Amino acid sequence: MRSRQLIALTTLVVAGLIALVAVALAARHKGGSNEFDGALLPAGVRAPAFDLRDQNGRAVTMAQFRGQPVIATFLYSHCKDTCPVEARLLNQAVTELGEPHATVLAFSVDPAHDTRASVNAFLRKEKISVPFRWMLGTKAELEPIWKGYAVTPQTAEAEHMARIVLIDKKGMQRIGYPLDQTTPDRIAHDMRLLARE
Repeated sequence: MRSRQLIALTTLVVAGLIALVAVALAARHKGGSNEFDGALLPAGVRAPAFDLRDQNGRAVTMAQFRGQPVIATFLYSHCKDTCPVEARLLNQAVTELGEPHATVLAFSVDPAHDTRASVNAFLRKEKISVPFRWMLGTKAELEPIWKGYAVTPQTAEAEHMARIVLIDKKGMQRIGYPLDQTTPDRIAHDMRLLARE
């Protein structure tokens, strides 16, 4: 008789723990958590300064985004696999954030082939509807940015590194995601936390 009571009590405790975990996960998923979902990056790493032109020929600098969190990523317009997926994922994340929309800074990793026309064609094809500033420039202009974010560019021998970095209001690199470990919900959640800081 005692063993049945022990089994029943154990079952009840386990069921209760499972229910508590489920509630905690649901709250976290709905933005109820004050913890970042992405990986915290080492403290004190500033987003590299730049002065480049975007896909519409407009001048863009890192300094103009001071006071608001932004999303940085690394794409090329002739990509057929990871870049379209990443662009759509970021479009969905920024859409989830609502107004005012966060800005995505996409840095070219294939400066020899990315042009204003090819980038705009990519954005139209992928139906990108949020503020998406694609930084174009020469290899010499973009290399310090790649180095500052520890990414590798596209080459004939190797695919570029797919990475997303959230930059805080002070211009510091705060949260990082490898593409295979992120979702629009995770990015939106972490951007909300950065916006509240």
